[in-house]
Amino acid sequence: MSGINGNFCRDNAPHYSDDKQRNFFSLVYDAVQKIPCGKVATYGQIARLCGSPRSARAVGYALHVNPLPGVVPCHRVVNREGRLAPAFAFGGAEVQKDLLEKEGVVATRGEDGLYYVDIEKHRWQP
Repeated sequence: MSGINGNFCRDNAPHYSDDKQRNFFSLVYDAVQKIPCGKVATYGQIARLCGSPRSARAVGYALHVNPLPGVVPCHRVVNREGRLAPAFAFGGAEVQKDLLEKEGVVATRGEDGLYYVDIEKHRWQP
């Protein structure tokens, strides 16, 4: 079972892209699908993996309009400080926090009221 309430910890998740010419968004979705369960990546890290290091905001937008929320684990992408998205596309920061915690990534509330993960501890190193 996969999906927003399902299990994202699968090695055999289907891939969004096909063999045709791929656009930036499909590169983003492919990169995010490679983030293992229990790890996170930053928007900038995904942008660099897609060959466009100055496109962190475009990565954020691509994840916001993710057409495959049960396949592309966008909850594993955080900002460079480890901050969770306050307006996580699928229900807010609480939902992103819960999904990450189910995978063993602890998120704590900062002094600013937002949630953060220990980016150095949980960063994915491809």
